[in-house]
Amino acid sequence: MTQNKPAAGQELPPPPTRAQIRRNSLMWALIVPGLLTLASLAAQYPFGTPVGVVLGLGTLAVTPVLLGGRWHRAGAATLACVCGFALMFFAGPGLYELYMKRLGEPVPAMVSAIEEKEEVLHCRVVEIESRTVHEVSQQQNCFGHIRMLQRVTLHVDPLGLLEPRLPDGPDQEGTTRLTLLIGAGLFGATSGAVLCAGLRRRASAPAR
Repeated sequence: MTQNKPAAGQELPPPPTRAQIRRNSLMWALIVPGLLTLASLAAQYPFGTPVGVVLGLGTLAVTPVLLGGRWHRAGAATLACVCGFALMFFAGPGLYELYMKRLGEPVPAMVSAIEEKEEVLHCRVVEIESRTVHEVSQQQNCFGHIRMLQRVTLHVDPLGLLEPRLPDGPDQEGTTRLTLLIGAGLFGATSGAVLCAGLRRRASAPAR
């Protein structure tokens, strides 16, 4: 296999310093899990799922190319992709639940209908005062603890961007905290794998 040689009078660029490698590795260690978290959060918005899927899968496609192809750290690339894929299932839902519980406006409402569409429960909820009707799914906590004609306290996004969320059931105590803790752990594991791969990259791999 022939190696490309610099033309006469052309100098090779100096190898990156350890400080440059550390900065570059830290940058990617924040970018990769950050983009995956953003993709997961985008999927919580109405019609945001395609954006989240494209952003998430795109990030997961670039990660092994960078870690395994350019930095020659296949093990770290595998770990980052596995943890990053799982991260998308916890980060967005956990942040959505936390936001709606802390900042969502409580509105008295009544459940007028419960239907199962394509093996997914959907609840029709009517605000008692304004008579506004909301169609929510399991993503907004429409599960078995919700009953027909049940009076509930619906949490509505004050910005009007996110779908309203139904209250937790008796067996959902602490699930938001657990979801956030798992998401934080997966974020740290993904970031750590990227950082480790960057710091231990092969000497021949340039910092990009």
